[in-house]
Amino acid sequence: MRAENWIQDELTELRGRHLARNIVVYPFTGGRFLTGDRTILNFSSNDYLNLATDERLIRAAQEASAELGTGSGASRLMTGTLPIHERLEEAVAIHKGCPAALVFGSGFLTNAGVIPAVVGRSDHVFSDKLVHASIVDGIVLSRARHHRFRHNDCDHLRDLLAGCPSPGRKLIVTESVFSMDGDVAPLSRVAALADEYGALLMVDEAHATGVFGPIGGGMVRELGLESQVNLAMGTFSKALGSYGGFVACAESMWEWLVNRARGFIYTTALPPGVVAASLTALKIVEEESKLGPELLRRAAFFRGELQEAGLDTGTSVSQIIPVMVGESEKAVALAARLRERDILALPVRPPTVPAGTARLRLSLTLAHTKDDLVRAAKAIAEECRALGISSEQPKSIRIVFGSSPD
Repeated sequence: MRAENWIQDELTELRGRHLARNIVVYPFTGGRFLTGDRTILNFSSNDYLNLATDERLIRAAQEASAELGTGSGASRLMTGTLPIHERLEEAVAIHKGCPAALVFGSGFLTNAGVIPAVVGRSDHVFSDKLVHASIVDGIVLSRARHHRFRHNDCDHLRDLLAGCPSPGRKLIVTESVFSMDGDVAPLSRVAALADEYGALLMVDEAHATGVFGPIGGGMVRELGLESQVNLAMGTFSKALGSYGGFVACAESMWEWLVNRARGFIYTTALPPGVVAASLTALKIVEEESKLGPELLRRAAFFRGELQEAGLDTGTSVSQIIPVMVGESEKAVALAARLRERDILALPVRPPTVPAGTARLRLSLTLAHTKDDLVRAAKAIAEECRALGISSEQPKSIRIVFGSSPD
């Protein structure tokens, strides 16, 4: 028997449980695109502000690539740091209201690199049960003791902190906007607990950056918690339409990460064109400060349409709206039926989400018009009814940012 024969057995089991993943090639990016004479609505893109195809970002990337080359050629601590990298870090620090910022190759590298640099074998990490896989992997790499608190449950977090032995550093990690549920963390209460128990606080703002807060600065800035959050993580690959990750922090923390974050030290620096696109996106978000609120307004409208149709959208209050299905088989079937109606809304299944909570994860972008949202809500409701999917839980609170979108 060949050593890898176990793979086929495992894959067969995954397929039988409707949990197998496949790579599908799509002709274009963005929330709305044409293929032939058909308009495809893409609700599985994180290009929230529709910037990935913005001519200003494309032009900036082209000009930087022509001037500086298509690759940085080395890691940041060798010869990979160019003036444009420094400009981006300065811009991020200002955007996040922090003294300093450090740019990484991706969001995953940021979380997986920062956490092991801050805590180690004799320390403790307290994370929300629903944090992103990159955070979990970063905690595993740190070898710190991992304490998981129930989702957004500050009482449980307090109990865990109170029962934790005093030796060693303590780090609390949460997301501000959760990537699969679209709800938000009680950051003010979490920050107060971090202060009370002498813990460091790291907040993943991947899905909040560019959307929430003044000039898209995120939930931390919206709540005025800049001085209480030690590590404000974010990405350029979602609302900012580019690529890469970052962490905003104090200058001393910046220096420590430069010396200890392996995800920063041992990887090639981002290409100049990517950095230029990110710089341009930050400028756009700051100068056109209504982009985020407009997106949230459209999301509130769409969420209301789905709820009125009797669908369970969980506790979402953001541009991420789940349609809760439960069974993985039904989630896969629902996505397939919607694809026949030119709607891309991919299923999310375990282990990405807890067992029994398979769903469609709908991501709104500014490419989606009111007519698109009405059409999509109608189609989703019809296909859910055909599959026997409806809300069995109380509808989530409907938060409206302004009036219905045009």
